[in-house]
Amino acid sequence: MAYIRKNVWQLGGDWADPVLWYARGVKAMKARPLNNPLAWRYYAAIHGIDPPLWTQLQYLSGADPMPSSSEQGIYWAQCQHGSWYFLPWHRGYLIAFEKVVRAAIASLNGPADWALPYWNYFGTNQNALPPAFASPNWPDGNGDNPLYVTQRYGPDDDGNVFVPMGDVNLNQLGDPEFVGLGSGGSHGFGGPATLFRHAAPASSHGGLELQPHDQVHGLVGGGTRQRPGLMSFPDSAGLDPIFWLHHANIDRLWEVWKHVPAVKAHVDPPDPKWLNGPGNSGERAFILPLPGGQQWTYTPGQMSDLAKQEYIYDDLTPPAVVPQLASRLLALGASLPSETKEPPADRERSSPKPRPSNGVWKLTLGGVDQISEVGEMPGLKSVELLGANEGRLALVGAGARVTVQLDEQVRRKLAASLNAAKDTGTPDRVFLNLENVRGENDAVQLS
Repeated sequence: MAYIRKNVWQLGGDWADPVLWYARGVKAMKARPLNNPLAWRYYAAIHGIDPPLWTQLQYLSGADPMPSSSEQGIYWAQCQHGSWYFLPWHRGYLIAFEKVVRAAIASLNGPADWALPYWNYFGTNQNALPPAFASPNWPDGNGDNPLYVTQRYGPDDDGNVFVPMGDVNLNQLGDPEFVGLGSGGSHGFGGPATLFRHAAPASSHGGLELQPHDQVHGLVGGGTRQRPGLMSFPDSAGLDPIFWLHHANIDRLWEVWKHVPAVKAHVDPPDPKWLNGPGNSGERAFILPLPGGQQWTYTPGQMSDLAKQEYIYDDLTPPAVVPQLASRLLALGASLPSETKEPPADRERSSPKPRPSNGVWKLTLGGVDQISEVGEMPGLKSVELLGANEGRLALVGAGARVTVQLDEQVRRKLAASLNAAKDTGTPDRVFLNLENVRGENDAVQLS
């Protein structure tokens, strides 16, 4: 059977049955000890765990029974970020979690067809935290609501949790490419090609991971290192029950991307390294515990086709999305080319004007000590560096200014390439990168 994931704001009430049963399932998981593979904290640790942070947040104590080191090495600290594995890993994680919650609900004589709701903060008047998560009480007025956590501080750090619509967008749904370039330039929709990469908050995140994924995490969690919000840090985010509804929406948007009308089809990578996952390259495989003592190993290729999963979404309608090339030209006040698709190969070769091999350039700010892309797949094309500033750039107050030294030879190549675009109708892209940005916590935002 296909389980139907529905919008939490359209279930028929603040405590509609799917939400009430989710709370009961979460309560059952929270009652299990940390070393139980089906426990709430165990599943959060699969995403990531920072013992000092968990201790500070009062989710870990010296009395907690711990899994063996070998078991932790198999299951814990797996989440993929800054990687083309971000979307497929989290899809499998959601599937496994949903099975665990459903089994807990079934043990309480709940509905056998329960499915995880999603939080579509882009829906009209749906950007507030769903009410069942905002109250410490169950619907009958009693306390100890397992969906409520105190470590949600919101965008203004005042406990009012909502997603400001000016801080999130769906522009990345117009990106035609799944795979980005870790060396700079386009992030791609799904992220740069890497080996197994856990967390990596300083790496290049894919378009959907950057926006709205990262933004919503920080806006909901808020806080600082001294007063951490659960959602603001990858190593504590899985402890917050709203995490799972947020990621269900991100998973839904992956499928929405495939339905966006575009000149160039939006498809997942055909590369065997992506399809077979890091386990096929000698790295850690994606392995999760399931009810009944089962162990599930999965690959990105198995996650790619939603039609082959056991669940569907009630709404995959694409929003009105302007293709990224067009949106960037419009933002610059430039007229749109008559053609927005890639030029045919024979037309490209017939142009007498020089062009770079990959058509992507970047300016870099933030110092020449650029982020190291440890674990990135070898043999991938990289961007051409047009220029960079020297030293660090302090981002203080309302703005900052810096001088960028351009490489004259590369500048001439870029000028020739942009001039050639008059013939092809498709200009190369120039990116301004802010690299090595540091803030007080993982959820720091620039606007």
